[in-house]
Amino acid sequence: MEKKIKNIVSVVGGEKSIRLMQQDNKLSFIVTKHSNKIELKKEIESLFSVKVEAINIINRMNGDKIAIVKLNKENNAMDLATQLGLI
Repeated sequence: MEKKIKNIVSVVGGEKSIRLMQQDNKLSFIVTKHSNKIELKKEIESLFSVKVEAINIINRMNGDKIAIVKLNKENNAMDLATQLGLI
């Protein structure tokens, strides 16, 4: 069964995102405008087989919605970023 992506648009790979991965074990995603934390947590956990500890949402002035996802200590954000081809 193929997993469908409904809420995630792309992964953010800027300097700040890389620093968050290295220091805080966090990943940043651009998400759809109608997505919420509960839906995002379920989707990220099922797509990437990781445990999500917390999610923070940022609404930018240009209309983008950014989700900063903190992974559980057992899961490494840098490993996941490497699997996604970000690093």
